[in-house]
Amino acid sequence: MGAPVHENQPEGWPSANQSPSFPDMAFAAGLLAGFLSGLFGVGGGIVLVPLLGLLLGLRQHEAQGVTLAVLLLPIGLPAVLAYRKRVAIRWRLVGALIGGFVLAVAPGAWIANAMDGRQLRGVFAIFVLVVAWQMWRRTSGEARGTPEVGAARGSDWNGIWIGALGGFLAGLLGVGGAIVMIPFLVSVMRLDQHEAQATTLAVMLPPVGLPGVLAYASARHEMPWELLGTVAIGFAAGALGGAQVAVRARTGPLARAFALFLVVAAVRLAWTAFRG
Repeated sequence: MGAPVHENQPEGWPSANQSPSFPDMAFAAGLLAGFLSGLFGVGGGIVLVPLLGLLLGLRQHEAQGVTLAVLLLPIGLPAVLAYRKRVAIRWRLVGALIGGFVLAVAPGAWIANAMDGRQLRGVFAIFVLVVAWQMWRRTSGEARGTPEVGAARGSDWNGIWIGALGGFLAGLLGVGGAIVMIPFLVSVMRLDQHEAQATTLAVMLPPVGLPGVLAYASARHEMPWELLGTVAIGFAAGALGGAQVAVRARTGPLARAFALFLVVAAVRLAWTAFRG
């Protein structure tokens, strides 16, 4: 059980030396988020944000700022290299996605910083529930991650607005944005699931979330560098393992289990947000 979360504490970040187990829990949070990122092609923030709050006691703004900062590092590179052995990455599309992402991430972060911590946590909980439903639906046969044979693929320019959607929600909720971009890459761009996952991981290689991190840092006044380093090391190791599993296995049952995990996390977040 993590430290209690107090949304109305004074500004600043908690120390990574709060307890002897704090670094271990930070590494474990990064490891789990990285594994799920590599396995499902999500940015990892959808798991890392609630884990940082529930296990480490970070407030919602802190958890989102730390997650965006962790994702600045090329921690998904091992996963991208693993995917490249099996699928082709459309780098022009990646470039368009990056352009849209960078333009929209700061406005999302500005709005997040203007919101009350409990309000923001409630919005995040609702978002997590929507993602869980989407993932369950996609893996239960109602929606397929493979395009029709011979289907025309969308223009790479669509990457600008798809990336902007991902960037805005990344800034607003501290997620990587992949969880938003993947469905559009499958439905609009006609990529198969593995291609879409590899593409979104490639988008996160450069520091696309930097404008959002600067917005969070200016509001918080500093960054917890020791905590960031610990989480990032765990994330990189987990992402490599997750990608190696993803390119070899059917991930439907695991995705449904992940969706159930998200539901539990969302209910817990909603409870902490609305209990007053």
